[in-house]
Amino acid sequence: MSPGAAARRGRAGACGAAGRAGRGSLHPPAWLFLLWLVAGRTRAADYEACPRVQPDMLNVHLVAHTHDDVGWIYTVDQYYYGGQNDLLHPGVKNILDSVFAALQAEPSRRFVYVEMAFFSRWWHQQTNATQQAVQELVRQGRLEFANGGWVMNDEAATHYGAIVDQMTLGLHFLQKTFGEDGRPRVAWHIDPFGHSREQASLFAQMGFDGVFLGRVDYQDREARMKRKKMELVWRASASLKPPTADLFTGVLPNLYDPPKNLCWDTLCDERSIVDNPEDFQYNAQEVVDYFLRMAADQHRYYRTNHIVMTMGGDFHYGYANSWFKNLDKLIQLVNAKQENGSRVHVLYSTPACYLRELNKANLTWSVKEDDFFPYADGPHQFWTGYFSSRPALKHYERVSYNFLQVCKQLEALTGWEANKGPYGWGTSTVLEEAMAVLQHHDAISGTARQNVADDYAHKLATGWRPCQVLMSNALAWLSGSIEDYSTCPGLNISFCVLSQISARFQVTIYNPLGRKVAHMVRLPVNEGTFLVKDPKGNAVTSDVVMNPQAETQIPIPELLFPASVPALGFSVYSIARVSRQNPKFHMPKSIPRHSNSDVLMIQNKYIRATFSAETGLLMKIENMGQKVVLPVSQSFFWYKASIGDRKLQQSSGAYVFRPHRRQPLPVSQRAEIYLVKSSLVQEVHQNFSDWCSQVVRLYRGQRHLELQWTVGPIPTADGWGKEVISRFDTPLDTKGHFYTDSNGREILTRRRDYRPTWSLNQTQVVAGNYYPVNTRIFIKDGEKQLTVLTDRSQGGSSLRDGSLELMVHRKLLRDDFRGVGEALLEQGSGLVVRGRHLVLLDAVDQAAAGHRLLAEREVLAPQVFLAPGGGAPYFQGAPRRTQFSGLLRELPPSVHLLTLARWGPDRLLLRLEHQFALGEDSGHNLSSPVTLNLQDLFSTVTITHLQETTLAANQPRESASRLKWTPDTDAAPYPPAAPVDPTTITLQPMEIRTFVASVLGELDPWSHREDPLDF
Repeated sequence: MSPGAAARRGRAGACGAAGRAGRGSLHPPAWLFLLWLVAGRTRAADYEACPRVQPDMLNVHLVAHTHDDVGWIYTVDQYYYGGQNDLLHPGVKNILDSVFAALQAEPSRRFVYVEMAFFSRWWHQQTNATQQAVQELVRQGRLEFANGGWVMNDEAATHYGAIVDQMTLGLHFLQKTFGEDGRPRVAWHIDPFGHSREQASLFAQMGFDGVFLGRVDYQDREARMKRKKMELVWRASASLKPPTADLFTGVLPNLYDPPKNLCWDTLCDERSIVDNPEDFQYNAQEVVDYFLRMAADQHRYYRTNHIVMTMGGDFHYGYANSWFKNLDKLIQLVNAKQENGSRVHVLYSTPACYLRELNKANLTWSVKEDDFFPYADGPHQFWTGYFSSRPALKHYERVSYNFLQVCKQLEALTGWEANKGPYGWGTSTVLEEAMAVLQHHDAISGTARQNVADDYAHKLATGWRPCQVLMSNALAWLSGSIEDYSTCPGLNISFCVLSQISARFQVTIYNPLGRKVAHMVRLPVNEGTFLVKDPKGNAVTSDVVMNPQAETQIPIPELLFPASVPALGFSVYSIARVSRQNPKFHMPKSIPRHSNSDVLMIQNKYIRATFSAETGLLMKIENMGQKVVLPVSQSFFWYKASIGDRKLQQSSGAYVFRPHRRQPLPVSQRAEIYLVKSSLVQEVHQNFSDWCSQVVRLYRGQRHLELQWTVGPIPTADGWGKEVISRFDTPLDTKGHFYTDSNGREILTRRRDYRPTWSLNQTQVVAGNYYPVNTRIFIKDGEKQLTVLTDRSQGGSSLRDGSLELMVHRKLLRDDFRGVGEALLEQGSGLVVRGRHLVLLDAVDQAAAGHRLLAEREVLAPQVFLAPGGGAPYFQGAPRRTQFSGLLRELPPSVHLLTLARWGPDRLLLRLEHQFALGEDSGHNLSSPVTLNLQDLFSTVTITHLQETTLAANQPRESASRLKWTPDTDAAPYPPAAPVDPTTITLQPMEIRTFVASVLGELDPWSHREDPLDF
């Protein structure tokens, strides 16, 4: 999405002009294939195919590219096929057809493509002859892939696991299709709205030599231009030893558009170059002179005798000949000036070839250690609203990530029996591709139009279905019993048909973590008294709690029972209603405002929470095990969304957060409260208004406080859009600092009204201090730390010492003029949003162990399956298994199983990560290196060989190498890859190691091995 007069990505008329794009030939003349013979036999691998440059001149690298959003104004399918009217961009299919023909027509031309979601689709529709021709273009380096992920992902709202998955999907396609020639050397993140440090770390660990960015804050850009620091080394990890996570980073000069007046796409307004002096439209000399001035001006801000000009934009090259014929002329005309003393050389190039020349300059580069958030493109124009836009879609994506990991694990543990079984054909591929699409920077960000957001949700739902079949097949195979499994996706609204109509059923809980977990199961039921039995047939403590629904206020009975689930495995519990007579349940008790006591409390063995009986608000939290006490007030507020003012007509919208005033308004000064207490749970139900409520919950044995909030439909009859926050206020002396995670991994220090790399002129004290919160945010003083974990990505901040806030929902009445063209007025499931905040209070030196392990359990929560029970045996004589673990021994607490997936008929993809940062945990020694023995780790497979790879599994680690850069700090050597010994795999703090594991024979849970953890 290119920048333009509307301050958002493309020229204002780009969408309307799209229908004028012509179409390239789908079947070019056969003689064009002979151009292979004259194009030379150099290869794209190792930069061999890069064009020649002139060492004693200013080399201008022209990068022909198209930026193809995988959904935004239109759906993915609409963008791929295009339309027959003037309202739609030329289809990506037509773009690729046209570029293919144009590249074949002239051997000097080069082109860059990025989005594999589109390219793989196009590729599979081509003839063998066309595919061979494309492979030759790639081999010659004339068609280069940059980035290579399924999409160009967002960097604020994405979880690192989902980023790794979508990059792996795209890069694996390129590896299978083009081999080493197709491997991207350069990451190309030209449109995401700010850039995370963790993203750079992941790119470095994937083996990229550098990254080019389009969008950086306008003040940051100006400061970098003045200091000639548009190119730098980004040190993207405080834990990984340099240069493991160091990544060369270049900021492009014009976001990603062509220089002004040098755009020759059919979507642009510039005249073509006319080089015939006899023609009355002759303009060649004027264009050349202008180009030389632009090149000289741009060169002032960069350090080498190489500069880059991006020649393309949103959905450009629908008629590629329009671009290429003008670029051909420009190159010829400018280079002809060298005969008259010009020192400028112009050439078709690519991001990788440009990067290679920067590397060969052998300069020392400045180092950056923070990130590029928040992003603003002008005063009062902070793109921090999208951190929270479309919270329902953000949550759907997060639970789909959880569901996909369970699906892939069961596929890996079970083998082909998971794909083809008694329930039909199941696969993880459909959901894997849908999840990859959701990482696009206009999908998970919530910045697409409503119909496109609906299409994204539909893609996820479509992907869930074959995964459900796969899971049913796998569970039947592993348990030995064919059951009618269901997943009850409506549990968050207390809806599950099977549990509510059945007097008898079974519950299978699958745990995707590498350690045993205790999980409180909560299911809506009909009234009655229930008996719950564990996998061994022993009775389990259970309660029925009446849960009033915020929407209807009609209480629904919910059955609670604690479950213990082994590592990477499942436990089966049986449920039976034993009586309808005199049902035992716990009813919410109304607490009058003027009660006998000034306070009320909920507590368990570890945590106590105190509330004011007068206001109904939280007053204090105590961690009794650590003897830490903190006054904490929590409530809901809303910012009036700006609709613009006399200074600037900038309103709040899908992208931009601009509150009308600094101070938010309370939803209510007090809450009507109800109290529930049982042997398993204690709850305070708070009603703030008819559109905002919350349940503060404390389960038995739980070391954190759970706040389940429900917000919506947000009222706008008063004419104001509203941006709703949950705010925690404490007396902590935080000295202007707070802390947020980076894509769910490392923690970054934030400081109000401050940027580490330039002197900030703060124009929005609220929006300008908002940062993305993917899994957690915390504040601390020297002794105590208050951490809030989220169940989806949100925007958050600390706008005064001791305070912490998270934006939970937004409803806006105006567009923010960034191209989406509609207000953020969600319909359907986005009207009312329910979510959870998990609150931890710890001593500072104990806090990391708490929030790291809790975040792991929140992102990869146990998956609950229901079935009527009494199913037939999977095969004759098969014993029924009620408990299973895919591991023969648990993983240590500091180790997270990031990926377990099938990688072919007899191979698995395995990623293990150290989930603690260097030095952050001193109390439990969890920040120390840890060594694992992977031999005989899994119960259903035997690993016979391990091949370590780069993070995206597209290069063997032993042969992977990156360009070496010299930072202006102490340079560190690049360590060689050590041989892999499966008995001693060592993980350093924050290290992820990726392996392709060869496994022995069929995956068979009924083999001669002993049943692990079958108790």
